[in-house]
Amino acid sequence: MIANIVPTLRYRNAPRMLEWLVEAFGFKRHAVHEDGKGGIAHAQLTLGAGMIMLSSARDDEFGKFQKTPAALGGTTQSPYIIVADADEIYERAVANGAKVVIPIADQDYGGRVFSCRDPEGHLWSFGTYDPWKTA
Repeated sequence: MIANIVPTLRYRNAPRMLEWLVEAFGFKRHAVHEDGKGGIAHAQLTLGAGMIMLSSARDDEFGKFQKTPAALGGTTQSPYIIVADADEIYERAVANGAKVVIPIADQDYGGRVFSCRDPEGHLWSFGTYDPWKTA
């Protein structure tokens, strides 16, 4: 099944963050459309069967509603990404400068999970816990 919920994020420096997400978390480029001004109009990155979309932060119709963590002073959502090996992603993220906010640990409800912030402050959680496989 292909995921039918796709988180979207805006970044002040979307080209840099796109590269960072590929290096730190292992995302793959699915589609990248530049905006002709040094930014990204629309990009799609995949990881397993999941996808995120991202673009450069801008003052447009959607930008009135979706703020960067810096503009908002925090975040109101956090993508949770199911992975086969949380330790491998944790090591990649730390090596690429992610700020760990909840260290990797086994959870009482199952799985191994951690949470971190990317360089622009978006909050990410990765883990082996798969809610689709629970009874």
